[in-house]
Amino acid sequence: NYLKSRNIETAVAEVAVSAVYGYCCSVMMMKMMNFSFQLLHILFSLSFFLIISLSQVSNNQFCEDGIGYCESSSNKLLIKGGTVVNAHHQHVADVYVENGIIVTVQPNIVVEDDVYVIDATGKFVMPGGIDPHTHLEMGALGTESVDDFFSGQAAALAGGTTMHIDFIIPVNGSLTAGFEAYENKAKKSCMDYGFHVAITKWNEDVSRDMEIMVKEKGINSFKFFMAYKGIIMVNDELLLQGFKKCKSLGALAMVHAENGDAVEAGQLKMIELGITGPEGHPLSRPALLEGEATSRAIRLADFVNTPLYVVHVMSIDAMEEIAKARKSGQRVIGEPIVSGLALDDSWLWHPDFKTAAKYVMSPPIRSKGHDKALQAALATGILQLVGTDHCAWNSTQKALGVDDFRQIPNGVNGIEERMHLVWDTMVESGQISVTDYVRVTSTECARIFNIYPRKGAILPGSDADIIILNPNSSFEITAKSHHSRSDTNVYEGRKGKGKIEVTIAGGRVVWENNELKVVPGTGKYIKMAPFSYLFDGLDKIDEIYLNSLQAPVKRAKSTTSKILEI
Repeated sequence: NYLKSRNIETAVAEVAVSAVYGYCCSVMMMKMMNFSFQLLHILFSLSFFLIISLSQVSNNQFCEDGIGYCESSSNKLLIKGGTVVNAHHQHVADVYVENGIIVTVQPNIVVEDDVYVIDATGKFVMPGGIDPHTHLEMGALGTESVDDFFSGQAAALAGGTTMHIDFIIPVNGSLTAGFEAYENKAKKSCMDYGFHVAITKWNEDVSRDMEIMVKEKGINSFKFFMAYKGIIMVNDELLLQGFKKCKSLGALAMVHAENGDAVEAGQLKMIELGITGPEGHPLSRPALLEGEATSRAIRLADFVNTPLYVVHVMSIDAMEEIAKARKSGQRVIGEPIVSGLALDDSWLWHPDFKTAAKYVMSPPIRSKGHDKALQAALATGILQLVGTDHCAWNSTQKALGVDDFRQIPNGVNGIEERMHLVWDTMVESGQISVTDYVRVTSTECARIFNIYPRKGAILPGSDADIIILNPNSSFEITAKSHHSRSDTNVYEGRKGKGKIEVTIAGGRVVWENNELKVVPGTGKYIKMAPFSYLFDGLDKIDEIYLNSLQAPVKRAKSTTSKILEI
């Protein structure tokens, strides 16, 4: 129990120092008391054995409580008899894995005795989920979100997500300093991850840093906040500069779409009306402000002729703008998140502050009707993939805004719950197929961010990031059983069908029999190359545009011009 409460390296060091100190003290005491040195050496040998054993704790212990530090017994793995599902095809087959890579996918594979075998008969074998939108260890309002790159990723693995893409926030506007800070945070990772980078100001240093991020650091997306005025919000001039730079680098421009000026006015209006509780949050930033900003970002992206990714689409207003743009042929990606698909804003009017505050996020969870419309848009392809915007806070942190909703840290959980809730909400209800489920939770994300088919597929040569889902099992979500460090859960008590029984990350079985077996430091940073499929043919569109201008017009100099020249 002592070791479980400590950083493992610290615990080992403390025990080692204690053993040496004890040895020295014992020598002095035994000399004084004429004790046998043979006994002393036996005791020291036992202490040394304890230290060596503890040094292996990170690999071989603490599995009995549902989260542990363990190694798979074999680097060879066979998943037998399951229905293998990719984004466009499903069939019954075995999957053979070796050294973290899928080697073969075919029926009736025969293997040697040294291979770990999992029977998946009657179950779905699918690519692990990829969450395109998370905020681990993120600072805001003088505090930091409770899930770091270990606890957040451990929670993700328990829920069937095997990779996520987090957002780097610049340090004093510096992208390089921000990247280095997040690189350090991610050293404890237990699954694969990538990064987006936020742009919060504009100058030559930022422009140069964007080139470094893309060409040297494996970044292929940049996010622009149209909200949070006075903190990280950007204006239209910066948005245009950023979009142009993204296009030139082959990087995807992303936007948080809310009208920040109007939101600030809405917040002041609520305070003037004496509305200071959590309900003031959605009232101050209604859906029409999300729709307006989404429309503006789409039009500016069209003006530059660059692809656009709209994060956390929460309203009918924003979704309709995306639908209109895509119908016209514009390359716009819409990302709903689990909270927008599965919740409504009624909880924000709950009389208990702790309960209401945990639902505060931006853009806000909307009123009933928006959720169903977003589900339908996902089912029909208007929206393309599902994220979480996981940014978990505990109830003490949320209480910072007990007298002013503007001081409530924005964010909800979801990194562990996403895969189960999308299955229950979309597949069990008959709105999407099993192959569509793979597409919206994994494959489309891999394609958009240019890591397919390494990720997002069960194919020979793909990374062995795999889940086994039992459609006949049930799940229940509670704060007591989840793996996030938050003491609350916005999906508290939610039950449904379709349980992820096994998660395999990099060929390692990390979730099985409701037991989490994860190793800090085993996650890999996945570099993402620029110029994904979204950029295909853009140069031809530019060429067509230039040829259509019929300009500049060649004009003969007028008589007036000649007189002026004289």
